[in-house]
Parts: sequence; structure tokens; C-alpha cells
Amino acid sequence: MTTLMIQGTTSDAGKTLVVAALCRWLARRGVGVAPFKPQNMALNSAVSEDGGEVGRSTALQALAAGVPLHSDMNPVLLKPQTDRGAQVILRGRVHGNMDALDYHAFKATAREAVRDAWTALSARHEVVIAEGAGSPAEINLRANDIANMGFAELADCPVILVADIDRGGVFAQIVGTLEVLPPQEQARIQGFVINRFRGDPALLQSGLDWLGERTGKPVLGVLPYLHGLMLDAEDAVASGGEHQAGALKVTVPLLPRMSNHNDFDPLRLHPGVALRFAEMGRPWPAADLVILPGSKATRADLAFLREQGWHREIERHLRYGGKVLGLCGGFQMLGERIEDPRGLEGDPGGDDGLGWLALRTTLVPGKQLRNVSGTLLPDGVPIHGYEIHNGVSEGPALDRPLLRLDGRDDGALSDDDRIRGTYLHGLFDDPGATDALLRWAGLTGTSAAIDYDAHRQHDLNRLADAIDQHLDTDALLALLNLT
Repeated sequence: MTTLMIQGTTSDAGKTLVVAALCRWLARRGVGVAPFKPQNMALNSAVSEDGGEVGRSTALQALAAGVPLHSDMNPVLLKPQTDRGAQVILRGRVHGNMDALDYHAFKATAREAVRDAWTALSARHEVVIAEGAGSPAEINLRANDIANMGFAELADCPVILVADIDRGGVFAQIVGTLEVLPPQEQARIQGFVINRFRGDPALLQSGLDWLGERTGKPVLGVLPYLHGLMLDAEDAVASGGEHQAGALKVTVPLLPRMSNHNDFDPLRLHPGVALRFAEMGRPWPAADLVILPGSKATRADLAFLREQGWHREIERHLRYGGKVLGLCGGFQMLGERIEDPRGLEGDPGGDDGLGWLALRTTLVPGKQLRNVSGTLLPDGVPIHGYEIHNGVSEGPALDRPLLRLDGRDDGALSDDDRIRGTYLHGLFDDPGATDALLRWAGLTGTSAAIDYDAHRQHDLNRLADAIDQHLDTDALLALLNLT
């Protein structure tokens, strides 16, 4: 059993993709590898094969490793509900809601969950590639740390530090991070990877030489900026890609607690779609289709949508013949009422929905977590995805379902079929279903959806190729005890 940890000088330094790259690189060499993230804070999540909930980035890494996703791979998932509180998912199951101070006191319990999950995962796989969170230099979070060096100490594993040169100041990032770490943690760092470099590597050599002399640690390689790479983001919202003239205009309100925005990645890549996010304080973008996204705090996000006046923009959009699609929390918003009597997503209470579908939703304990497949009913095409929600919806709108999933109905259509809603995430991952939904929304011409599953595999192989071409693979194999 071997564990190697990838930490970063900052958030979004590239840790997630470096771990995915190493998992695919090792899997291609026939090594039994699995990803591990002790603690993750993100609103993008996935359903594991053992019926748990884990971070979406870990699901991508498991795909890269070619192994089933398991809740042991991400034992602590924090899903923010407010600026000071989050839902705590422990080994795939909801533990409860906590504010930041309560969670700090809870870390001793969380540490045991991390230890147990890592021990179980290590017993099943030859190599574990662990991912840190944020930066180990966040000294205000060092007490009882389980996300970075605290886990590295627990697992007694070596660390590689990743820094993003595209942000600028890469040498200061690395030296500054080392400077605030105590000597025993500095000693755990076995080398550096510089990420997202554009240009001629020869121009960087003098800086690499200085860094080696200054720190006494090697630069294991410089990974290039991979143009066009689009893989499931941990939390950051990606912009749309290139699109054709006359593309179908899709607008998604950018809500404060929007969840699983990776639902829209296939649309970002579709050449016939121009995807835009409506942002606070900016004019509402013109649209053919408005999609209300998932939310970790549906009532609060609905209130925010109303505060921005976006509900009136969507009403106008509907009056002029536009289409609206609601996903999970967005589906709940389309109904007449949302009740949260136990305060699962905020203060207990209820709010009126937008009233465009005749249904009411009650949030109840016992989150629905399942991977599903079935049929998009209006077109009879196959579809697959996953469900993550507490809501139970009832009402006559459900008599006109959108989907048939594993022998049961899901979602709803309005009487005029200009409004649709569903609890299914991953709605656009199937190209046939995407083509059908976009035709409903008004897309014309011959532009076809991409096969997003095939796209993921292609980009994961690009990452593994970059490991082969740009990193010191002999040094990596030595750190992994595979020489």
C-alpha cells in the first residue's frame, strides 16, 4: 500500500486535475489506483456505487482510475448553505448541518472517519493518490487539520506541491508556502509541479534552477496549459465554449448556492448552443431557453432570484414563447409551494414557488441518492443520470411526467409543453437526449450534441499524456514505491 498526496499553493492550483492525471497515468500502466480526498467543500456532488454522496471532482478521478466510485474516497464533504454554515456529509451520508465553529469542534470525529475510510480504501487498492484542499499554508485552519498536512501526517505519506503559473508569482507561491510550514511538514514535500505554463519552457529554466537551490527540493516537471480542456469542475463555474452563428441562446441564473453546475458542461461544448449565466447586477441575457439550476438552499436561492427581478424576466420570456427547464431545486422552484418544516436547508418554514407547475414540494429527512437510467418520454430516447435531493413533490403536474426512470415516473410538463422540470442531474450527458431537448427548445439545423462520456475519457487521456511527456516519471514511480 502506498499513498501520495497532492497539495496546492492555492485553491484552483490544479490539484484535482493533477490527481486525475496521475490516476489515469497509473491505470494505463496496470497499477490498481484509487483517488482520495479527505475533506472537500463543494456544491457539486455525485452518487457513489455504494449509495453515498461524494464530491464531483472525486467522481472524475475515480473515472480516471477506472474504478467504481465509493464513499470511502471522500469521507468528509461540506456543502455550504450559508456563508457560515454547511451540510456535513460523513462517509457518504448526511450527518447534519453545522456552522463553522461547530464543525471546528467536530473535527476530531471527522478525523476518525477520514482515518477509517483511508484505511479501508488502502486495503483494496495498490496505490492511493490523495488530494488536499485549498492550501496547507492556511495557518488559521491548521488546528486539527484533516484536509492537508494533517492527513499527510496521519497517513505518513509524501507530498507533491502544485503551483499555478498562469496566476503569476509562482515562485513566491512555492517559497511562501514552504516558509509558513514547520520543518517536519516542509520535509514531507518531495518536489514541486508547476501547472498551466504557456510558452517556451527554456524561458523558465533560470527560475527552476533558482527554486531548486533556494529550497533544496526538485521541480518534478512543468505541465503545459491544455487548451480546450473541459472536465467536471470542483466548484468554479466555467464559461461557455465556441458556438456557431445563430446558436440557441441558453440562460442560467447564477444563484448563490447553485449545485451541480457541471450539468451544463455538455451545453458549453455544444457548437450550436450559446450558454450564458445571468449574473447579479448585469442585464438579463436574451434567451431561447432558461434553465433553473439545482440548489443547496432552494428557498434562499428563490428569494435571491426574486430580489434580482429575474422572475419577471422569465415571465416575459414565457409570454414571448420561450421555454423553461428546471433541474432538481430549479424544478421545485417551478411549483406552487416549497416547505421545509425541519429546516434541512435553512430556517424552518415555507415559501411560494413561481407557480408555473401545479405541484408542491416538502423537504424531508432521508436524502434520495441514486444513479438511474430510463427514457425521455416525449421523444422515447434513452437517458441516464443521478438524483441527489431531499424534496418530495406532489400535485397534478406530475400526471404529465418528463421521464421514466427505473420503472417510475419523474418530472413534469406544462399543458402547453413550454415548461419542463425534473429531479435528474446529468440530463445532457446522453447526446440523443440532449438533441431531443434542444430541438424542443428551438434548436434547428444539423448541429449534434457531443458524447460527453467519450469527451471525458479523451480529456483524461490528454492529462495522462501530459504526465508522460512533462514530468519526471522515474521520480514519481520512486515516490510510489513502484520502481
